[in-house]
Amino acid sequence: MSDLVVRRVEPSDRTVMERLWLLFRHDMSEFQGQLPKPDGSYRTEWLENVLTGDPEWAGYLASLGENPVGFCFMRALQQPVHVLNAFFMVRPVRRGGLGLRAVQEVLSHHPGPCDVAFQGNNEKAVRFWQRVATEVSGDVWTQETRPIAGKPDATPDLWISFKV
Repeated sequence: MSDLVVRRVEPSDRTVMERLWLLFRHDMSEFQGQLPKPDGSYRTEWLENVLTGDPEWAGYLASLGENPVGFCFMRALQQPVHVLNAFFMVRPVRRGGLGLRAVQEVLSHHPGPCDVAFQGNNEKAVRFWQRVATEVSGDVWTQETRPIAGKPDATPDLWISFKV
């Protein structure tokens, strides 16, 4: 599995990104308790920000050969601290090092301070993002709980901050 390619999302990637997005949101629903909308879809505003070229957003598609295996979204690109906003790898490639490689490739295009938020009740995500932070910045990273803006009743997210 050494032929991992990570590249910027292009408008022609809409269909594959919509399909991967649905898988991502379904996986996240386990930890966020969100049901699909009546049409079977989930919210898509982040995806639309990437697909429509919002200058504050960048999307990356990860592939093995011709097979899409994941994506990563960065936001706050014109801000002092960038935010790794969404990350997803399909199940067959998880826990084999490809996710770490994909994140490192994306972060190489966005040097400087970076934050990533994730659900603390997702133990695998906690371990993954702690590993990413350590691989990227050694022991110079922090982790804190922050409330979700506009959602006072929601479980707060965990945030890891590091510098690339």
